[in-house]
Amino acid sequence: MLKTKLLVLALGAVFAVPALAEDAPASPITYNIGAVSDYIFRGITQTTHAPAIQGGVDYAHASGAYLGAWASNIKWIKDSGALANGTNAPLELDTYFGIRNAIVGDLGYDVGFIRYNYSLAGGPVPAAGFNIADTAEVYVAATYKIFSLKYSYSLLDGFLTLPGAKGTNYIDLSANYPVGDSGVTLGAHWGQQTVTGPSGTSAPVGTNSASYNDYKLSVTKDFSGYAVGLTYTNTNVTPAWTYNGDQWGKGVAALSVLHSF
Repeated sequence: MLKTKLLVLALGAVFAVPALAEDAPASPITYNIGAVSDYIFRGITQTTHAPAIQGGVDYAHASGAYLGAWASNIKWIKDSGALANGTNAPLELDTYFGIRNAIVGDLGYDVGFIRYNYSLAGGPVPAAGFNIADTAEVYVAATYKIFSLKYSYSLLDGFLTLPGAKGTNYIDLSANYPVGDSGVTLGAHWGQQTVTGPSGTSAPVGTNSASYNDYKLSVTKDFSGYAVGLTYTNTNVTPAWTYNGDQWGKGVAALSVLHSF
C-alpha cells in the first residue's frame, strides 16, 4: 500500500497441486483489509485520534506496472472547520498507478501518481477560506535493500484544504528491517512536509506554519497472514495543527491489524 500509514506485508498463497506439477502462479490481484486505533498519515491524525477501518485492492503486472485503490474513514476535514452548511466528508478513497522495478542488484525505483478523493457523496461544501480537499500527487522513489527515499509533489491547489497549496511536497526516508525468519519487521521513518502558499512558504519548517517534520518507529509481526503492528509517531508541528485544544501531530502510539489475501 503506497500510503505508508500501515506496514503492509506482501503475503503469497501456495496452492497444493498433483505430484510433478508446478505450483500455480500467484494471482496478480491482492486485497487487504484492516483496522487501526488511530489513522496517522504523515504524522497527522486523520480521524482526530479515533479508530478507522481500511481496505484496498491492488493489481501488479509482471512488467512492474501496478494500480490500485484504498479507502478509510476519516474525520479531519469536518473537525478542522473546513466544511460549511453541515456537510461532511467522512471517507477517503485513494486511487493510484505506477511502475516499480530493479535498476541493478538491490537498487530499485518506483514512479507513480496518486489521487486523494474526499468529496464522494455529492460533494462537501468548503467553508470560506478553504478549498475542497481532493488533490493529486506524483511521486518518485529509490529503494536500496531495506531503505527507501521518496519524494511526492502536489499537483492541485486544494492540498489539505489550503488555497494556493499546489507544489506542496513531502520527503519520506524509511527503513524496514525483517528480523530473520521470525515474521517480525522493525521500521523507522523520517519525513518533511513543505506546504506552499500562504499557509506554508511565509513561515519556515518548525515555526507557526503548516510545514513540519514527522518521525515514526514501528514493529510488525505476521501471524499466519495477519500483520499486527504497533507504531509510535511524533512531529514538530505548531499551533497551525491544533484544533479545539487537540494537537493533531502530537506523539501517539497506534495499534493495527491487517490481513492481505
